[in-house]
Amino acid sequence: MSLKIAFFDAKSYDIASFNNANKTYNFEITYFNEHLSRKNVLLTKGMDVVCIFVNAVVDAVVIDQLITNGVKLIALRCAGYNNVDTNAAKNKIKIVRVPAYSPYAVAEHTLALMLTLNRKIHKAYNRTREGNFALDGLMGFDMHGKTAGIIGTGKIAKILIKILRSMGMKVLANDLFPDYDFAKQNEIEYTTLDNLYKHSDIISLHCPLTKETEYIINESAIAKMKDGVMIINTGRGKLIKTHALIQGLKSKKIGAAGLDVYEEESEYFFEDRSNFVMDDDILARLLSFNNVIVTSHQAFFTQEALQNIADTTMQNIQDFVENKPLVNEV
Repeated sequence: MSLKIAFFDAKSYDIASFNNANKTYNFEITYFNEHLSRKNVLLTKGMDVVCIFVNAVVDAVVIDQLITNGVKLIALRCAGYNNVDTNAAKNKIKIVRVPAYSPYAVAEHTLALMLTLNRKIHKAYNRTREGNFALDGLMGFDMHGKTAGIIGTGKIAKILIKILRSMGMKVLANDLFPDYDFAKQNEIEYTTLDNLYKHSDIISLHCPLTKETEYIINESAIAKMKDGVMIINTGRGKLIKTHALIQGLKSKKIGAAGLDVYEEESEYFFEDRSNFVMDDDILARLLSFNNVIVTSHQAFFTQEALQNIADTTMQNIQDFVENKPLVNEV
């Protein structure tokens, strides 16, 4: 019998890419629109695998119910897994993920946010469509010669660093596990967070979300930053304490912010909520700033990335079926 996969949070682009990848495997995939949670875990009864994305809530209760329902594998089609209770799953059920799908996609989106905020492209776009070609309020700065602070220097960050260095930017970096060979080759400097905050014109977050990095950007961190600093987050929402960010924007300590993630994004991101009144007052406040750009967790969203996600996820499942080593096991 064909392996049965319950695929949650299925969008049209997911279905297209996974159906294409499935031509090689011929798994039996059932697509569901909802995020996996306690409310709908019963849908997994009789399934062998669940495939989930970032907004699923897989706590101890859900894990136990999955096992009761016969599920043998949790396949995340993303890199992060902080939404899964890995301690509850330990020695009970296997978890696999997609550690890298397109670091270029995220790095390029990060640069796009930087350039758009700096040169006020979003404001110019809206103005010229209304016949306003005035330049007042659109002034930016040369990024050449400025200093970027990069927190976390994994694959995505290293691609971004190379791009920024090619533009003539200085780079300060911070990582628990510094890559000094990379630093030497690209003429960047590893330093303390305090020094990075003090000297960076733009700060970009690329570290994983852990207990140590949760709310790494908070009131104390912002107070140490340059006046008018630009903050970019294409990592995880809870790397930034949003209340502190808003206060920094109101006081003009923070000159601009580009956010592809948000700490309470699960109710809004990836969904069309345009016909509903926004009941998240904090997100509404962020969207009210003309020097803030919020994108819908789309940094990964390229044709190449979607295909890589589908291919890697399916191979992870096939490796599990064939009892091969799970190279992407959590």
